[in-house]
Amino acid sequence: MEFSDVSPVPPVLTHTTVVVVGAGPAGLVVANRLHDNGVGCVLLEAETREFIEQRPRAGFLEEGAVRALAEHGLADRLLGHALTQGEFEFRFDGERHTVRTAELSGRRHFVYPQPQLVTDLIASYADKGAGDARFGVRDVRLDGVDGDRPVVSYTDPLTGARHHIACDFVAGCDGARGVARAAIPDSRLTVSRRDDGVAWMALLAQAPPSADGVVFGIHERGLGAHMARSPEVTRYYLQVPPGDTSGDWPHERVWHELGIRLAAGGAPRLKEGPLIEKVVLDMHNYVVEPMSYGRLHLAGDAAHLIAPIAAKGMNLAVHDALLLSDALIAADRSSYGGSAGDSAPDNDGGGLAGYSQAALRRVWQYQEFSQWFSDVLHGASSGDRFRAGTARARLQRLLASGPDATAFAGLYMGEENGPGK
Repeated sequence: MEFSDVSPVPPVLTHTTVVVVGAGPAGLVVANRLHDNGVGCVLLEAETREFIEQRPRAGFLEEGAVRALAEHGLADRLLGHALTQGEFEFRFDGERHTVRTAELSGRRHFVYPQPQLVTDLIASYADKGAGDARFGVRDVRLDGVDGDRPVVSYTDPLTGARHHIACDFVAGCDGARGVARAAIPDSRLTVSRRDDGVAWMALLAQAPPSADGVVFGIHERGLGAHMARSPEVTRYYLQVPPGDTSGDWPHERVWHELGIRLAAGGAPRLKEGPLIEKVVLDMHNYVVEPMSYGRLHLAGDAAHLIAPIAAKGMNLAVHDALLLSDALIAADRSSYGGSAGDSAPDNDGGGLAGYSQAALRRVWQYQEFSQWFSDVLHGASSGDRFRAGTARARLQRLLASGPDATAFAGLYMGEENGPGK
């Protein structure tokens, strides 16, 4: 293979078994699992370590995902510090309605912000395990992923040297706008997308929680949501018109609107504080099929996006990563003794041939639940009396004891033996 890159210093060529592109939860779980099982691995990340350890992200992990991480020694700090939640509130028509999800499902949510999980996983891989992690890399390119020996190249941000890493497999975990998915020809994948037609403003308030856990305020003016994060910081979501920017919502307007949408008899007044984050998100979902192309396998947001309506994004990333890492470990063990420098293993690689299908079973299950829940949360503000009426009917069925409530709780908390297991 010839390279046309021109660099002030000679290019560096190395070999490994797997290159993991992206150091979010998916990439870090894959990298840790490979390294712990003796599989050669290099982790590449375009951002600095400091940046990804502080970047605000999701905060809810399903008990099943936590248990799986713990089985692989990746949840020690999480189990020691995370809060747990087993119920939440709906507020509408001035009344409060509690859904006891732990009682109905037998499982809990762990409240653990993604930056903390990322910090733990980096420490496990790069510090404790001395794994090969390269942060701040530039101009990452994937070549030959449809052949027997892919090559991943990048520019070192300090020396300007061009590095080329020959490998057997690439794990593409670098998100929706990353280079991994872009390396797959459009003709070889299908992207299915749903746009909810609404936007949420994600807010982080430097203020104590105003309730014990999650509150969904369903209102004709739009959704308001409260999610306790820590004793000092609270996550809020506020439905806003599509096209609005954070500048359209000054401090006073945000708190006024949240107060209206989360009001209910007996509910305490919201504890206000400085808004340290305001980001408007269009509520849309997508799924990439298949999640594999040649020697490239996608995981996390590189393969699918799920709106934060049901707190499923980080969980899907972890589930993808556990499936993919198991398949990559099996492929390495079946390949001529597993040496990174030996000939590439057969393309089926044990479980790799079935990775995409297995992962997509859970992805579609969670996408369906997200769509159903979105209709419930946004029906009242849709301006459509029919949508509002059906949303209310679903909500009333959910709040009644019985199989509908149990089924909802199982999906909301994460099915223990659900699709993809």
